[in-house]
Amino acid sequence: MPQTTTRTLPFSAPRGFVARLTRSATDAIARRRNRLALGRLDPHLLRDIGLSSDEARTEAAKPFWQP
Repeated sequence: MPQTTTRTLPFSAPRGFVARLTRSATDAIARRRNRLALGRLDPHLLRDIGLSSDEARTEAAKPFWQP
């Protein structure tokens, strides 16, 4: 039986406005998700990562568009 091989093109990230917009949107979504999770952590877990409750609350209260 003859062997067949499939060649694929290497993946390259798209460039331009749409790529920057997509990247910005995914970053904002991840930032929001991470801040919500940070706001739900218990005080002993915050100590484990070196944050006080006040620092975590301040970070969690930031809007998603602020880095």
